[in-house]
Amino acid sequence: MEIEGAEVRKLEGYLDWRKRPVDKSRQGGLFAAVFVLVAEVFENLAFLANASNLVTYFYQYMHFPLAKSANTVTNFMGTSFLLPLLGGYLSDAFMPTFVTVIAFAGIEFVGMVLLTIQAHYPSLKPEACDMKELQAGVCEQAHGSKAGMLYMGLYLVALGVGGLKGSLPVHGAEQFDENETKERWLRSNFFNWFLFSMCVGSLLAVTFVVWVQDNKGWQWGFGISTVSVLLILFAFVGGTTVYRNKIPQGSPLTRIAQVFVAAMYKRRIAMSQLHGNGMDDVRERERSAMETADPLLQTSQFRFLDKASIPDPSCSSATGEESPWRLCSVTQVEEVKIMLRVVPIFASTIMMNCCLAQLQTFSVEQATTMDTTIKNFKVPAASLPSIPVICMIILIPIYDQAFVPIARRITGKETGISHLQRVGVGLLLSILSMAVAALVETKRKNIARNHGLLDSAQPLPITFLWVGLQYLFLGLADMFTLAGLMEFFYTEAPSGMRSLATALSWASISMGYYLSSVLVSIVNSITSRIGHGVGWLAGNNLNRNYLDRFYWLLCVLSALNFIHYLMWSIWFRNKNQMIK
Repeated sequence: MEIEGAEVRKLEGYLDWRKRPVDKSRQGGLFAAVFVLVAEVFENLAFLANASNLVTYFYQYMHFPLAKSANTVTNFMGTSFLLPLLGGYLSDAFMPTFVTVIAFAGIEFVGMVLLTIQAHYPSLKPEACDMKELQAGVCEQAHGSKAGMLYMGLYLVALGVGGLKGSLPVHGAEQFDENETKERWLRSNFFNWFLFSMCVGSLLAVTFVVWVQDNKGWQWGFGISTVSVLLILFAFVGGTTVYRNKIPQGSPLTRIAQVFVAAMYKRRIAMSQLHGNGMDDVRERERSAMETADPLLQTSQFRFLDKASIPDPSCSSATGEESPWRLCSVTQVEEVKIMLRVVPIFASTIMMNCCLAQLQTFSVEQATTMDTTIKNFKVPAASLPSIPVICMIILIPIYDQAFVPIARRITGKETGISHLQRVGVGLLLSILSMAVAALVETKRKNIARNHGLLDSAQPLPITFLWVGLQYLFLGLADMFTLAGLMEFFYTEAPSGMRSLATALSWASISMGYYLSSVLVSIVNSITSRIGHGVGWLAGNNLNRNYLDRFYWLLCVLSALNFIHYLMWSIWFRNKNQMIK
């Protein structure tokens, strides 16, 4: 019931939890976003607790060879970060982000229960064997129903993670009204604090949960992740009454497809027939169930798509109105152009995420061969990501509360520096991280060779903190790139495609993991032919492999990718610049 005489400020396109129009004074804003940030702590805790150490689980408990263990992790991670496209699509087209979060959290919960049960019962795993047998490759691998249960649990988790990552950050960003300058600033802050929440969850995952996995058993580690998924639901549902829930606007893929189909159908029409203002957007709204909040002006890029907005009387139906597959509004055409403009930026970040994939695979295995004790405490190798996470927890508030306000005064930009500048810094740091990784691996192998420990299973006399350097630089690269990409895609995307566009941030990570798997296979294949029948990364003994050369290869590819990124970032114009 509304208070008499009180000012009620409605927000178009959003509903509250009772499906009534949103009152801006009661729903949304920073308070509502806090519930999303807390839920993200538990979301990343549940996910990263497993991801950071899964290579050890596959190798030591499921007895997969080292290369297969690494590829299984990267395939799982790649799928987890690709499926946000599904979550984003459903949020834009059919379900509010609120419903999407709850549904996919339930799916992830089921997957975690399966993994916990398998880790608890020895009969559901291969028989145990020691490290020498593992290195010799004589242990029985998980197969049949055991492998089936493993993969079913893993990919239910991947599906749940995908839905959550595709909808949770967008739901938080939707709590701010982009038509008000102060709320746009708060939205920019939100993406930084969303990354901060991810780091808090990551820190708990790679320290406490990884220690539990290594010392108390994987059933306890998976069990903690299962409880964390339940806590996601409790934290998220706590903000139900204060959320702004955006009304789904129909399938963005259908709208994109309509433009391409209409443009191809009219491909022979001369460009001179383009009318000045295009089809009136009012007519578009009368014909379509979706209304757009941000009509766009016609731009000169991708001119061939403009043919989709040329009326063709020969295509009219009996009612005198053209099919939406034959005639599109200028706004609809410009929405597709926006999505095309961001694709090269998306592609330019895949290589950095390929480098990032090494932190969950070969970098963990490097650390397991080294001295992991600090004084009398044995540190789990999979806890190495705590080094960049701690740095990010310290640096993100400094970046958000100190650097951004100062940069705003200098540049006049809401974000301090542009999104593309922020992403570029991350790409530079990824190049440096791979050079550092190659040098550290060279040092590690030299010590193994000099001490006659190339074929020994005992730890090398070198501290695992050396590997922490590559974690540090890649962690900082991720800090600049991920939050910058999420805000970039959300800001640039049309209002009806924001969930799908923001999911491209995660899809870039996915492509990076898949690229890592492909590169490992290609490198092994080529080097086995030009060498002595053994690829750089094919053996189970890391001391006999050539991981340092692989890291140098990634360094060179990252440098070439950065040049590629510079070209596209110079070419890119954001939608506000295009309208002026």
